[in-house]
Amino acid sequence: MSPDTLTITKNKTSKVKRETFPVLEMTCAACAVSVESILKTTTGVKDAGVNFANQSAWVEYDSSVSQPADLQNAVRSIGYDLVVNVEDPQAVQEEAQRKHYEAVKQRTIWSTIFSIPVVVIGMFFMDMPYGTYISMMLTAPVVFYFGRNFFVNAWKQARHGKANMDTLVALSTGIAFVFSVFNTFFPDFWHSRGMHAHVYFEAAGVVVAFISLGKLLEEKAKSNTSSALKKLMGLQPKTVRALIDGVEQEIPIAVVKVGYKLQVRPGEKIPVDGVVVNGSSFVDESMISGEPVAVEKKAGEKVFAGTINQKGSFQFEAEKVGGDTILAQIIKMVQQAQGSKAPVQKLVDKIAGIFVPIVIGIAILTFITWVVIGGDNAFTYGLLNSVTVLVIACPCALGLATPTAIMVGVGKGAENSILIKDAESLELAHKVTAVILDKTGTITEGKPVVTDFVWAATEPNSKEKQILFTLESQSEHPLAEAVVNNLKSELINSIALDSFESITARGVKGSADGQTYFVGNRKLIDENNILVPGHIVNLASKLQSEAKTVVYFSDNQKVLAVIAIADKIKSTSKAAINALQKKGIDVYMLTGDNEQTAKAVASQVGLKYYMAEVLPSDKAQFVKELQAKGKIVAMVGDGINDSHALAEADVSIAMGKGSDIAMDVAKMTLITSDLQSIPKALNLSTKTVMGIKQNLFWAFIYNVIGIPIAAGVLYPVNGFLLDPMIAGAAMALSSVSVVGNSLRLRAAKV
Repeated sequence: MSPDTLTITKNKTSKVKRETFPVLEMTCAACAVSVESILKTTTGVKDAGVNFANQSAWVEYDSSVSQPADLQNAVRSIGYDLVVNVEDPQAVQEEAQRKHYEAVKQRTIWSTIFSIPVVVIGMFFMDMPYGTYISMMLTAPVVFYFGRNFFVNAWKQARHGKANMDTLVALSTGIAFVFSVFNTFFPDFWHSRGMHAHVYFEAAGVVVAFISLGKLLEEKAKSNTSSALKKLMGLQPKTVRALIDGVEQEIPIAVVKVGYKLQVRPGEKIPVDGVVVNGSSFVDESMISGEPVAVEKKAGEKVFAGTINQKGSFQFEAEKVGGDTILAQIIKMVQQAQGSKAPVQKLVDKIAGIFVPIVIGIAILTFITWVVIGGDNAFTYGLLNSVTVLVIACPCALGLATPTAIMVGVGKGAENSILIKDAESLELAHKVTAVILDKTGTITEGKPVVTDFVWAATEPNSKEKQILFTLESQSEHPLAEAVVNNLKSELINSIALDSFESITARGVKGSADGQTYFVGNRKLIDENNILVPGHIVNLASKLQSEAKTVVYFSDNQKVLAVIAIADKIKSTSKAAINALQKKGIDVYMLTGDNEQTAKAVASQVGLKYYMAEVLPSDKAQFVKELQAKGKIVAMVGDGINDSHALAEADVSIAMGKGSDIAMDVAKMTLITSDLQSIPKALNLSTKTVMGIKQNLFWAFIYNVIGIPIAAGVLYPVNGFLLDPMIAGAAMALSSVSVVGNSLRLRAAKV
């Protein structure tokens, strides 16, 4: 069963459960509709929904459904499956998807290998001895073995009164093959009527090969299903060290209860939410806040599951465990946001739902019309023209229209450092009217660096630099690393200290050659009665107004230097934001940082709209608010704290140097973490969608013109009847034109 189980009490005698199950064997949006329909009509089910995008179904059912196996049996009755009563349903689903992808890959490869010689024979060696028999033997396994899924899925749809692309593929290839077999064994049937006994094995084989390729592309996308939730869950350790009766014991995290005392060592992940009771350290909370600077934790301070302890160690008391932790809530929010998305309705599948029945109806009507009013050889003409309609209406061009454009668009994106995970985001990006940017790691570099280093003396003493380097090298504070890195660039070496002391919430102090030195904040300087010159006071005030953290270095009498540390704004951020605003797109910055820092950054990059001190849930709520106003929202972020908002947005974009979870949830990733790639991505979407529309236009124009001609509408005018062989060639030409049009995107500038 899924861990996402909710029991809702409707009345005293009836309880309604809501559970989520992985679904297997779905291949198109119509499949999801079929599964949803059967679940809703199952006895005891109150409501149900199926998400084709993440291959899952949620079901609300009452006590009349004795167990989930009843739901599974109902779904199995129509050819699909639910994963129930297993410890890890997601693992079962992933393995099934992997096997299915491999099967489709093998079918595509072998159908292509078998089809190539058939095409060569049909096009260049038509009069070769036994050529038709060789073609028949090679095509049979392509159509009925490698292409058997088209027939199976078409049958599933037919049982429920539906039709999709598989229906048209099965009909056109099946009839073309059977018609060709008849002509192979009984050519005299046509010869006696003064006509040639053409065969169309190459058309049947190539159709299966091409459509299989399209299916492979779709399955590849599915097989790369986001592992975001698994990675989030991986932030929580499997075991913890608990103090039980004063003795430290390693126990499974599942047995931890509120009130347990837990020990955390340097470098370990914090297992549950709680309050520090003993010891102190700095904790990396970027997965919660998105801010790069680790937060000091001492007695009375709260800690959160999934955050990472740094150099110190401490004990804390568990306050929230299991599903109540902040990490668990983020997991739940991402899961709900992903599951709430509407099933992906591929444009071609929608069109085929109308197109297929119409084509079948035209083929039948063509046959009946010829039989009734065709005169001599009416049956012959009726059969021939009906087959010609089905051959020329083969959905190869339709099937290739979208995937070929998407393939080229995705490749073009990769050339421009934009990784695109699915077609949906690429198709939607050109409609974006609002872009939300995270601050840290998105607009800024995401790593504190020294921006200003001002010495009180004109010529700083090299020994003082060595002392500062040594003190900061021994400090546990995360900002100390920025100072160390800065001094390393000057090839400064450490020296031996007589003493060293870390002062909580203030900084550090140490002595060398009988002199005491301090590195820390203004409180440390003031508490030790150290003189701060007037020009240093003014400089520090100016630096702080620029949202920089000021660190003081002094001896026991006066300040020797002032160091400003900040998360630098990327050099391209302002230009990228300006480019988006010129497109008429509203750009917003959301950050967990304070108001002063947020305002300073917004001012520097030219942003009108920003929000400070924002929690992860606030970001997702803001996305919803913009969507409620009718905006198409793109969210750009790099941290775990952005994952819920990324999942909620219409278009989600992750920075390539960000967290794995952000890149997994997002549908696009900017490899270089350069915001200038965002306008490029929107331009690429515009050009790709234009290519798709052009492809579909030509595919339909071809059918709109070709099908009536194939049916024989020109026969009363000039006696022209379209030969099925020409129809097959026209079908191939339409596919080539679609692919050629898609390839034009390669030369386009984004």
